[in-house]
This record gives sequence, C-alpha cells and structure tokens, in this order.
Amino acid sequence: MTTAQQPENPDAGAAQPGTRPPLAQTDWSQIPSPAFLVDVARLDANVAAVADAFASAGVALRPHFKTSKCLPVARKQLAAGAAGFTVSTPAEVKLLAEEGMPNLLWAHLPVGPGKVETVVTYAGAGVLTIILDSVAVAAPISAAAQQAGVEVPYLVEVNTGQGRTGVEPDQVLAVVTELDKLPGLRMRGVMTHEGHVGTHTVRSELEQAARKVGDDLAEVATQVREAGFTCDVVSVGATPSMRSAPFEPGVTEGRPGTYVYYDANQVRLGSCELDQCASSVLARVVSVNRPGSAIIDAGSKAMSSDIFIPELGMGTPVDLEGNPLPGISFASANEEHGFLVGDGTAALKVGDMLRIIPNHACGTSNMWSSALAVYPDGHTERWDIGARH
Repeated sequence: MTTAQQPENPDAGAAQPGTRPPLAQTDWSQIPSPAFLVDVARLDANVAAVADAFASAGVALRPHFKTSKCLPVARKQLAAGAAGFTVSTPAEVKLLAEEGMPNLLWAHLPVGPGKVETVVTYAGAGVLTIILDSVAVAAPISAAAQQAGVEVPYLVEVNTGQGRTGVEPDQVLAVVTELDKLPGLRMRGVMTHEGHVGTHTVRSELEQAARKVGDDLAEVATQVREAGFTCDVVSVGATPSMRSAPFEPGVTEGRPGTYVYYDANQVRLGSCELDQCASSVLARVVSVNRPGSAIIDAGSKAMSSDIFIPELGMGTPVDLEGNPLPGISFASANEEHGFLVGDGTAALKVGDMLRIIPNHACGTSNMWSSALAVYPDGHTERWDIGARH
C-alpha cells in the first residue's frame, strides 16, 4: 500500500494567480445561443494542476467522469496521469470501457435489471470494480457472477458523514465478514464520498472535516486488514476536499470530478477562483421591457437548476471575458428563459451577449449533447457529451 505524502504546494490542485489563462475569445456573433462552452486552456490548466498535486503526493487520481461525460476531456485526464475513472451509471461504464479506458470504479450501488448484467460483462472483462454496502445488494451480483464464471472486484462503501449510502464505520467488519462468504466476489478495499464537507462555508473548517474523513477511512482500512481481509484501496472522493482528504496517511486514491470545469458553487466553497471556471453557458438578452430586469435565452434546460444558497441564484453572470457583471444576478429561470435582476440590467439591451457560470458543472454538462470547445487562438471544436441517461 502506498502511503500518501502531503503535496509540496499547500494549495495543490489550484492554478495560482498570474498563471491562469484568460477565457478564449471567438466570433461570438456567429455562435447560436444558448450554448455550452468549454474553455480548453482553462480545462487543461485545471487537469494539469490536480494531476501534478496527486502525482507529487504519490496518490492515485481516479477522476469522476460524471462531470464532463466527454471523451476528449477523459483523454486529457488519462494523458495527465489519471489511474482510471469513476463512473455513476451503466451508460458511463459502457462508454468508457468501449473506448478502452482502464480501471473503472462504478461508485453507485448496482441494483436492478440491466445493472447486474453490466457488472458481470465489464468486471468479467477486467475493467470494472463496483461498490457494495450490504449483502442485499451483493447477493444478486454474486449469483450472476457465479453463473457467468467471472469474479467481480469490489470496494466496501463507508459512510464518513454524508449519510447517503455506505456502511457505518463500526459495522464495516461485520458487513465485510458476510460479503466474504459470497462466491464470485473479491474485496479490494474501502471507499467513501465526503460530500458533506461542502456544508462548511469556512474553508479551514472544510479542510479540517476533509482531513478527518481521510483519517477515519484509513482507520477503517487498518481494522479490516487486521481482521485478515484484503484492503489495498482506500479511496476518498470530492472536489471540495481534494487538497486534504486524499493526502492523509493511509489513503491511496482520490476521486474528484468537478475540478475539470469548476463552477460557481466551488468558487463559493473556496475550491477555486472564478477565473479558473472552464465551462459556461453563452446567452443573449431577448427582452428588457421591465425596469430592473432582463430576460435571457438560457433557462433551466440550459444548465443545472441547483441553487446551493439563495445568494448564488441560478448561476453567476459574467461578460464574455469572464468578468463579473456588477449589479446583476440570475434570480430564477423557466425552461427557456432566464431572469436577470438588479440595477445593472439597465445597461443591457436586446442582443447583448453574456455568459453564465453554472452553479453545478456536472448537472449542466448533462443538459447538453455537445460542448463547444474554444481554443486560445479562437478556433472551436464540437465535443460530444455522451452517456447522459
């Protein structure tokens, strides 16, 4: 088992001021709106910074594919040193496996028709590890694996505070003992998702909570090994905690996802600065008939409708260069209409263009069948977004 080392840079994973690329520009007048944009230079900077941080610490990076669902992005992550990918759905498993991407971890409990078959197919091909948190989930997979003559590797999911799925830490040994009795399954280690650290709005408190997650999971892994079970993989995963939890002693890998694009919520949490956000939604003003408001052509079908706190609204309006628009907030949305409010809307006129930095990059990507990738020299490419369902 590799022992993590703290990255040399205390802000590992964050490109530093002065090194962050400006948003690339193109002939926006020719781009229909709304459009989902990916700034390639910022994407590359984010991918490189996080990959370098994990490499310097000797910790495996298995990024979550659900953020981009985009093979060009995944190829960049793999080229930068990713050890594999984390996925959420059967469609994501299939897309990456058929592309030849290695070492997939399905970080969702595979229950029900279609999912068990996906497990057997791709675990049997040697590219997929799953997660389990109960015999009830594991038993149908065990039976299917036996019938197919394959072995399914798995990690035991541990609840370290999220309170969603996962085994309570004091019950892990009991569950591991029962899972070990099921044929066709092979335990590789333990994992957790520490999404709850995002409830901390003070960055130092968030980092402290993240370090506790890493320590707690490493302690569970030690107990599992001392009981005689294999536990080579100790995996944590979330972008807000990626500078701390993966680098606690005993943790072997991290699974951040949002870092490729970042988003307005990650800015709020202190995971990044606004000028690191690589994805945005291009919008045009379509109506200014009421004082103090303006309507844009990007609504809830163009981006995630997650509102983490009321102050964030539906996203962060910026100009085409990425500068915040003073006195303007994105208050609400219908399906195809966005409501901008504030004194700053008085300067807007029909046809004006702006960007919205989405609150949640993952949910926004999933709204689109493709992204318009914009390069520093102004040329653009259309990147397919797959596995959306």
